[in-house]
Amino acid sequence: MSIFSDNIRFLRTQKNLSQQELADQILMSRVRYSKYEDGRSEAPYELLIRISKYFNLSIDLLLTVDIRKYPLEDVLKLPDNRIVLPVVVDQLGNNSIEIVPQKASMGYLSGYSDPEYIESLQRISLPFLTNGKYRAFPAQGDSMPPFKDGSYIIGKYVENIDDLKANKSYVFVTLNDGISYKRFTSRNKKSITVAADNSFYKPYDIPLREVVEIWQYASGIFPEDFEPDNFENYNFKHMFLEIRRDIQELDQKLSKK
Repeated sequence: MSIFSDNIRFLRTQKNLSQQELADQILMSRVRYSKYEDGRSEAPYELLIRISKYFNLSIDLLLTVDIRKYPLEDVLKLPDNRIVLPVVVDQLGNNSIEIVPQKASMGYLSGYSDPEYIESLQRISLPFLTNGKYRAFPAQGDSMPPFKDGSYIIGKYVENIDDLKANKSYVFVTLNDGISYKRFTSRNKKSITVAADNSFYKPYDIPLREVVEIWQYASGIFPEDFEPDNFENYNFKHMFLEIRRDIQELDQKLSKK
């Protein structure tokens, strides 16, 4: 048996259909269909498309996730026929927020679409965060003060890239950079432009084809010893960062000559 065969058997019984009735719906014989449900044959691509459309579930989901573990009414379906994102609530009905640990952040790209990976993450609940799907990501580096190493950024899932708002902060999960926290500035047909709040770092473009997930900043979790930077020291520090960047640019120009 395979995940796919278990899934189509489960979906068929959920609809109270016989093998013959489902086979008629997807335009094949019962004998041929039974081979796929029993795991004796692998379904060709054109059949996967038919079954996916019939049950209104992505092919990714049918092939890779045991949907018996995740009630279909309790999941948030993503656009473009992508994998589902489980939405879990606690006993009081508060949205359960998964925490991506610092050590596991590099593995998020391979696990973000795997409900079993998401299920393994620790969770917290914040009653004031409702009406959406939230996840906490570790802050890294100094590009987006006041978040520093040891802080966590809680983001609300953005279902449509058209919902991005200029000058708002987001967690971008991309194929190239992994997890990054930046401010959205603009968009064109092929890419989005983001910027750091730390002026030492220049704005840059992210190709749309590399964007995996986007989470809008909703709240933050800071370490126990967190203290906001003194504003004057903060500006003084940035003045030196600007000088440092100018020196780097000058060195690059000289090296090219």
